Amino acid sequence: MFGIDMSVRDYELDMQGIVNNGVYFNYLEHARHAFLLQSGIDFAALTNAGIHLVVIRSELDYKASLKSGDAFRVEVELERISKVKFGFRQRVVRIEDEKVCLTGLVIGTALNHRGRPHILPEMTALLD
Repeated sequence: MFGIDMSVRDYELDMQGIVNNGVYFNYLEHARHAFLLQSGIDFAALTNAGIHLVVIRSELDYKASLKSGDAFRVEVELERISKVKFGFRQRVVRIEDEKVCLTGLVIGTALNHRGRPHILPEMTALLD
């Protein structure tokens, strides 16, 4: 399982003093990109080559709130969803007490030059 450590910044908070629900999407996306890069898949290079990795569905379950200054880890596991879809199982875990703050499944696909969905060979290697 891949994980990346981060910390909450003050401007990510809502009026209640907790991380705004929409900010978690940014955390998850950053972790996915870091996971792919560490796995030898360069998101930006693919885009420049006309291959687009796209999110087609997100399911997030909020379990606990992060607050200003909290250190946390975003974990990522890749799984096959179908012939042309892959999923990222993700968790946001507060480091101080190992409390799971969010679980999610982000489903995506790769669109080739013709806009057709497929799974990249590089990702297939990670799935097998």
